[in-house]
Amino acid sequence: MENKQAPVITIDGPAGSGKGTIATMLAQHLGWQLLDSGAIYRVAAQAALEAKLALDDADSLVTLIQNLEMRFEKGKVWRNGQDVSLAIRTPEAADATSRISTLPAVRAALMDRQRAFRQLPGLVADGRDMGTVVFPDAKLKVFLTASPEIRAERRLKQLSEQGIYASIAALIEEIKERDERDSNRSIAPLRPAADALLIDSSQLSPKQVLHLILQNQ
Repeated sequence: MENKQAPVITIDGPAGSGKGTIATMLAQHLGWQLLDSGAIYRVAAQAALEAKLALDDADSLVTLIQNLEMRFEKGKVWRNGQDVSLAIRTPEAADATSRISTLPAVRAALMDRQRAFRQLPGLVADGRDMGTVVFPDAKLKVFLTASPEIRAERRLKQLSEQGIYASIAALIEEIKERDERDSNRSIAPLRPAADALLIDSSQLSPKQVLHLILQNQ
């Protein structure tokens, strides 16, 4: 259950903006809990792909989600006892994640799982609607972004380290299409909270971004 006494710092932003790296660094620095909300959605999306479900079949997706067991331990992501850490990071899983996240029933099914991560001494929540929808009362809301080109380069590096081939041009196009879809969806669109700290990480190192956040913490 959610502990409303626990403070929350949210870090929202588009794919490849560096929010996952920064959220991990910040949680370690503060000694707080960490929520990678994108991983929760990715687990559901990858499970849907594996089950060959239609990505617009909300009823089937909700049933699937209700029967998923998810664990996050030492940098690994587990689904029903299986390590899916790499499987949920493929371009196919990323695209499926963006598609199922537009469905209100799917978002509702995953909401309680996200809020349950709010425990003392505090929570750093990384996602796309953490500050606007999931934790609107967060003590600090950060919106992190970067140019599509920089984000594509970062994604290419991640995929290369996993032995996955990708085209930089295709990644840039995918990022732009996903930004368009995420920003214009009717439910919880990707946008900064009105009181968010805006940071463009295009020319900043992770340590520099962390320093800016700690200055405002």
